[in-house]
Amino acid sequence: MKLLRYGPAGSEKPGLLDDQGQVRDLSGHVDDIAGDVLTPEGLAKLAAIDVSALPVVEGAPQDGLRLGACVGRVGKFVAIGLNYADHAAESGLPVPDEPVVFNKWVTCICGPDDDIVIPKGSKKTDWEVELGVVIGKGGNDIPQDSALDHVAGYCTVNDVSEREWQIEKGATWDKGKGFDTFGPIGPWMVTRDEIPDPQKLGLWLEVDGHRYQDGTTETMVFGVAELVAYCSRFMRLMPGDVITTGTPPGVGLGQKPQVFLRPGQTVRLGIDGLGEQTQRTTGG
Repeated sequence: MKLLRYGPAGSEKPGLLDDQGQVRDLSGHVDDIAGDVLTPEGLAKLAAIDVSALPVVEGAPQDGLRLGACVGRVGKFVAIGLNYADHAAESGLPVPDEPVVFNKWVTCICGPDDDIVIPKGSKKTDWEVELGVVIGKGGNDIPQDSALDHVAGYCTVNDVSEREWQIEKGATWDKGKGFDTFGPIGPWMVTRDEIPDPQKLGLWLEVDGHRYQDGTTETMVFGVAELVAYCSRFMRLMPGDVITTGTPPGVGLGQKPQVFLRPGQTVRLGIDGLGEQTQRTTGG
């Protein structure tokens, strides 16, 4: 299934994408794509629904019909840094021995095609295409060999980052990662049964038509199962939590000379089987 949320910001309704690319309304069955809906039991109930009997939502998704973040009421938005060896190299940092974990504030979450608002005075706003992992079955101290059983599905994430606040204003990355609109998620969450191996997905990102990132999750330092197990050692994962798993090389910080976003640009990104995002940059 491809689960999504559609409608105006703050008033999104639950839906799914059918095989014809139409959005079907799920609000007669669930109130949101969130919480217990994402547990194995909740997803099984959705999978049993006759999709052809669901109301068709007017408008083409991402072309007149706005999509919100594909997961609602996210409790934790956990991010992983330097999880591709070649990205660590372009950042001038060693490959970590253990996952680098930081937070993106949940208030940064927005729809996949909403504008990226460059913070006032920012000269170093950057992009990062990443594989997002949505937790379905909660828990802590999750064994790595069963960690994927705790995953509801996967989605595309742009881990937008303000590098001055991230790197130059103290030791905590969180400050540069959680500005409003710095967490586009979606367009949809693809359930785990449709992604047989999350370590075999291509991912890419372009700015104004120039491709900066073109990588594969095969080159992750720590794979999805290891990350889920690792994070569960020091936090209880809950249904609807999102872990975004790091970015391949090609970020603006790593260009020579460095390149950062400015107002009026278009960012496009995507992951195999998980859909694409398009954002315009504003503010600054």
